[in-house]
Amino acid sequence: MKILLKTIQLQIKNSWIRPMFRFCLIVNPIMNAFFLYHMFLQSGQPNFLSYVVLNAGLMALWGCICFSSIGDIERERYMGTLPLIYATPTSFGLVILGKIIGNTFLSMSSILISYLTVKLICFERIHIGSPIYLFLSFLLLIISFSSVALCIAYLLMLSRKTSLYMNLLELPIILFCGFAFPIEELPVWAQTISKCIPITWVVKLLRMSIDGVSNTEAFNRSFGICMLTTGICMVFIWVIYKVIDMQIRVNATLEVS
Repeated sequence: MKILLKTIQLQIKNSWIRPMFRFCLIVNPIMNAFFLYHMFLQSGQPNFLSYVVLNAGLMALWGCICFSSIGDIERERYMGTLPLIYATPTSFGLVILGKIIGNTFLSMSSILISYLTVKLICFERIHIGSPIYLFLSFLLLIISFSSVALCIAYLLMLSRKTSLYMNLLELPIILFCGFAFPIEELPVWAQTISKCIPITWVVKLLRMSIDGVSNTEAFNRSFGICMLTTGICMVFIWVIYKVIDMQIRVNATLEVS
């Protein structure tokens, strides 16, 4: 636990000093909130400001995680520290998990930035129907985002094209997980993929909490599905780690070349 907490603390400091991360953290939610506000302004949807804050914040949150947590593998490789971290007595997975959790905690401030942006654009009150359920959903948000980011980080660990894949991953998650619009607007095959991603269910839980949870059974069902898909993701991460660990020990493929 001490190693995990120290890694989280160090990662927050390292991420903040990077100009690109600060751009994603500060500028992205401001621009997202501005454009989404004008997109939803004439929608006639009640309490649309809450959706603008949520969607803008989540889009920026995923962008920060995508360009930082997943990119940490590439940065460690080109600095020559990836093999050293992997060979330490401390579990490599624990170190990477600490980095991802640290980035997730720091990136969640993008939701606050999007909230302040919307309040500056218009001074209307932003209503939250069920604050307690919203808090529980945010806790699950940290777990699900971290698990998906860890899964992708492991998948890209042996690749030399991390930057390419990292840039390609941002928009598909935004579209498939319903950040900007409900997944019901997608084709059936795309909805099937969406429902397999834990983040999709977190977004649904957050929206239900904002509207106010009148159907506790529906909330609990979505919460359970989110936990189930996150658990499956964790099992998949463990399998990937074992396969990659074997390849690394046989081929020694963590260096730049």
